[in-house]
Amino acid sequence: MADPNWRVRAAGPADADALSLVASATFLDTYAGSLDGSDMVAHCAAKNRPETFAAWASDPRDAVLLGEIIPGHAPVGYAVLTSTIDLPVPLEAGDIELRRIYSLSRMHGSGLGPALMQQAVDSAIRFGSRRILLGVWGENHRAHRFYERQGFTVIGTRQFRVGAVVHDDLVYARPV
Repeated sequence: MADPNWRVRAAGPADADALSLVASATFLDTYAGSLDGSDMVAHCAAKNRPETFAAWASDPRDAVLLGEIIPGHAPVGYAVLTSTIDLPVPLEAGDIELRRIYSLSRMHGSGLGPALMQQAVDSAIRFGSRRILLGVWGENHRAHRFYERQGFTVIGTRQFRVGAVVHDDLVYARPV
């Protein structure tokens, strides 16, 4: 059951500006103090463009979810599930990637994260996927605990660049 102060809904191309904003806000909220500030700003400017979210939201093979505060519908979290997998692990038939799932820290403990995850899993089932993959920074221990509670296990590693620094990530998977 959803918290009366927020909701999760499917996002469309018209939500691209809100998704871009919440993507940058949650990235900064999550990694401020851990990554170089100018690298974070440049990363957000390059990776969180409204056009990127509009493309995902327009692709029938992808699912984009938006968490919003009620009343007012301000964006406070989001998730992107995409059939375009960008992880260096052996792929299996029916794989899909949870490319992003974030919420503002003020929403931690509210149930929004598990709700976003459940709707992502429901979307994966609708697509006929068999396994969800995701990559997460090796030092983001809070996220590791969340994914493990959601049934994910580590299946590999990757390197992920933010600015001039290459970070070691873990790659997780779970059956659908």
